[in-house]
Amino acid sequence: MLLCRRGFMANEKYNENLIQAKIRQAQTKKVSAASRSAKISAPGQTVTSGWPILDLGVRPKFDQSTWTLAVDGEVENPIIFSWAEFLKLPQTAITADFHCVTRLSRLNNHWEGVTFKALFERVSPKPEAGFVIFGASDGYTTNVPMEDLLPDNCLLASKHDGEALPEEHGGPLRVIIPHLYGWKGAKWVNKITFSKNDAPGFWEVRGYHNHGIVEEEERYS
Repeated sequence: MLLCRRGFMANEKYNENLIQAKIRQAQTKKVSAASRSAKISAPGQTVTSGWPILDLGVRPKFDQSTWTLAVDGEVENPIIFSWAEFLKLPQTAITADFHCVTRLSRLNNHWEGVTFKALFERVSPKPEAGFVIFGASDGYTTNVPMEDLLPDNCLLASKHDGEALPEEHGGPLRVIIPHLYGWKGAKWVNKITFSKNDAPGFWEVRGYHNHGIVEEEERYS
């Protein structure tokens, strides 16, 4: 699930046809017969037993010897984690549903990773920090109000259902914010910037809602 923030040019690696197809998919209310018979998990959503792979055709390769996660911006202690250093942070396991803007929901996912609360304690956001801008190794960005990351079930997830997060689902690391639609949870995340100002990302500047709360059905602006 993936975005152009103000001043950020669309990554030329992305296929514009795929972008338009995903926009059309998100905007339609039609679902398959199998989905119509499934239990509704959230407003306007239907349940899937699988895990749809929704990207724009760019899947960065993971090399743990060179991978880094940079945390910067309005923080007292900016830091760049190596993969080994990241794994030494306190790990938390949660169970949460995953809701995609395409109206499919995958229930009872078991995630493991580092809570944003734990990350905040490490970097100490400044009082003026109100937003978090996520960047990914494929050039994707998305924006989230900092307060949305405070619940205990919001993670930087490295495992799913007991296994290392697969490449096609954002491995080695993706953002999980269960109460927001999946496009807000950047795959392949490698940069986290705390900001005074909001900065709409790739999908937000293409008509998706700037916040994306599932219960409010905030799909489009």
